Amino acid sequence: MLRWTVIFIILAIIAGVFGFGGIAAGAASIAKILFFIFIILFIISLIMGRKKI
Repeated sequence: MLRWTVIFIILAIIAGVFGFGGIAAGAASIAKILFFIFIILFIISLIMGRKKI
């Protein structure tokens, strides 16, 4: 999932450089959502991993 976040960030940067503001904003918002989902899943996996004692 972190790979997809990086891909969308790069897509947003490239689209911004070429002047496609709408596509850049869309890609950046998708990257932001994916990043937060990744963080939430990472925290959940840390918590679940510690309970297996």
